Amino acid sequence: MTSTSSGWAQLRQQARSLETQTETLFHTYAQYASLTKPPPEPTEDEKRVESQLKDLLERRDSLIAQLSRLLDSEATLTSSALKQNNLSRHREILQDHRRELQRLTSAIAETRDRANLLSNVRSDIDAYRASNPSAEEAEYMIEERGRVENSHNMMDGVLSQAYAINENFGVQRETLASINRRIVGAASQVPGMNYLMSKIGTKKRRDGIILGCFIGFCFLMLLYFR
Repeated sequence: MTSTSSGWAQLRQQARSLETQTETLFHTYAQYASLTKPPPEPTEDEKRVESQLKDLLERRDSLIAQLSRLLDSEATLTSSALKQNNLSRHREILQDHRRELQRLTSAIAETRDRANLLSNVRSDIDAYRASNPSAEEAEYMIEERGRVENSHNMMDGVLSQAYAINENFGVQRETLASINRRIVGAASQVPGMNYLMSKIGTKKRRDGIILGCFIGFCFLMLLYFR
């Protein structure tokens, strides 16, 4: 019993260690799937990481088989239920990691295929242009025409905005003139308003004359006593 328990503990420790190593390698392997411009063919490092992941999964599968055999040999012990749960958990993690490896491998292949396809399309276009100078010139003229049309559209948009602003200013001027006419009309209808406005204007003119005479007098005095 002691030997069996010791063997179980050692195998479980190995299984947990391999699970940790697998997760670490997954972090490295996932970086190849995130590349926007992967190399046309898998690099040596990529092949090595993928091979290590597959090897770890195989070793873990072998350890789980050994744990299963140990569990079967002590099926009458009270600790079998707990060990069965542990074994089931190791199997679930192994299945999850197998699916993750398959997903990452597919994602890397898809990214590489897409990048290679774009590269091949560019190569075909460049080859076509090189073998057909007239077609390249015509394409250049089409692109230039598109840029000129875009410039014209932009200028049309600017002019439309300017016309709209100018029209808005005209509406505002008309609105202010209408308000001014209404104010003047309302003031003319109030009894005594015109007389009051006239008196205010007369007082302002008188005050201006007095102030101008005072300033002139001061200026003359300054010249006289200089």
